[in-house]
Amino acid sequence: MGRAFEFRKARKFKRWDKMSKAFTRLGKEIVMAVKEAGPNPETNSRLRTAMNNAKGVNMPKDRVEAAIKRASSKEEKDYEEVVYEGYGPHGIAILVETATDNINRTIANMRVYFSRAGGAVGKTGSLDFIFTRKGIFKINPEGVDIEELELELIDFGADDIYEHEGEIIIETAFSDFGQMQKALEEKGLNVISAELQRIPNTRTELTDEQAEEIENLVEKIEEDDDVQAVYHNMA
Repeated sequence: MGRAFEFRKARKFKRWDKMSKAFTRLGKEIVMAVKEAGPNPETNSRLRTAMNNAKGVNMPKDRVEAAIKRASSKEEKDYEEVVYEGYGPHGIAILVETATDNINRTIANMRVYFSRAGGAVGKTGSLDFIFTRKGIFKINPEGVDIEELELELIDFGADDIYEHEGEIIIETAFSDFGQMQKALEEKGLNVISAELQRIPNTRTELTDEQAEEIENLVEKIEEDDDVQAVYHNMA
């Protein structure tokens, strides 16, 4: 009984930690969106997207409002979006998106994470041939005919539409992200999240032991407060 309790407690703490990380990431995204185009979501599509994504992960409304208010203050620091690319052990490509107020700190941390795992940070653009940037929209399937929706959204750049784990996933090219977002809003669909993601063009198979090494490296990188997202091409 004691062991089961400890397992449940550890799992709960891990879930809370993941939620806290999501709130931090979205808080930064809200700040950057406000600084880029103002605090009005009606005229700021990036802020509108960030607020909707915050709602999708149950981020408290007061935290969202606090982030907007903070971003409107001259005292709030500026974040710079920087992408780091490298290879982990066993030749796995890893791409890290960050939002940082101290580039020297962030790159130093990235080099430590990669080198300790037996990998190395590479040159910017070195992984362009491995990943394709795509828009990924998740919507609530309730009351939605997926075949009809696909026909309606083809003209707005829908590359693929499918159901996954109780959600409808819509994939678009990077260049079609904005018009797809607008189309979904105009149709009044319940959008759970809207993100630009890096999708690997090919994936590399590893043994269980090798995969664990990559998972440990990715987990370590994700713990860094400057990190917004981590992508890899491990199968």
